[in-house]
Amino acid sequence: MSRADARTYDLDALRDRVAGESGGSVDDSIPQLAQADPSLCGMALVLADGTTRTSAQADVAFSIQSAVKPFLFALAILDTGGRALDRIGIEPTGESFDAIKLESGTGRPPNPMVNAGALLTAALVDGGDVRGRDERIWRGLCAFAGRELDVDEDVAHSEHLLGDRNHALAHLMRAEGTLEVGADDAVAVYARACAVLVDADALAAMGATLACGGRNPLTGERVVPPEVARDVVAVMATCGVYDGSGRWMRSVGVPAKSSVSGAIVMSVPGVLGGAVVSPPLDDQGTSVRGHLACEALSADLDLHVFGSLDG
Repeated sequence: MSRADARTYDLDALRDRVAGESGGSVDDSIPQLAQADPSLCGMALVLADGTTRTSAQADVAFSIQSAVKPFLFALAILDTGGRALDRIGIEPTGESFDAIKLESGTGRPPNPMVNAGALLTAALVDGGDVRGRDERIWRGLCAFAGRELDVDEDVAHSEHLLGDRNHALAHLMRAEGTLEVGADDAVAVYARACAVLVDADALAAMGATLACGGRNPLTGERVVPPEVARDVVAVMATCGVYDGSGRWMRSVGVPAKSSVSGAIVMSVPGVLGGAVVSPPLDDQGTSVRGHLACEALSADLDLHVFGSLDG
């Protein structure tokens, strides 16, 4: 199957292919995630020309959680004139996304796709205080999605209240001189960013905006410059699925970011953005059905970035 077939690709058929998979477990780090419907499975694609394909349940809302990290990174790079690239590492860790660990000798977060990095990127976006940064992030995410997004304030409260490891990371970065805002303020901003509500359709548009060099293919708006989108997608490829990133790139071969809500956002440069949401997660915190669906999608549409090596 060629990439051109993405315009008519049957996502409902793909959904049926993976819906019977019963492995994994729903994240229970906050009550709202623990209450997620384990049978939820929605998919969407947004192509570079704006063509959109969706499956059943692609319009079911969920909190974006860790899938927000690439977009926080993009906004931080933009708002700091690129200086964020010197404040955060870009190497994979081989450890848990919330590991209490910074780079030895620098005190920097290891990369922007783990919690330490996301706490710092959220603190680096424009805004003089928590409210200002909240507003900037929300407006940025809406621009990536091409539509206005809601925020689940109950999720934001739970993330802030129960995020003990995030508080520990923020205090550690304060002690190292890496984080310049208050630790509680940094956690509050990141918690609210995680609580932004999307659906598979909106998340696919966000991935497509990165894939299209920072221009939203649905609205035509230039959200970030091409060089920012390039840097973000590159780090998604190496760090986006945490300590499963190497296996992901071998089997799926598409830059992506996973999330404890069961979402996966993909960005295939110059081609499309995609999203799958299915809450049951594997041991690396990646959606079990989502991984299967992305692997099948990559094979069906010849999306693997190293596919040309097949000869």
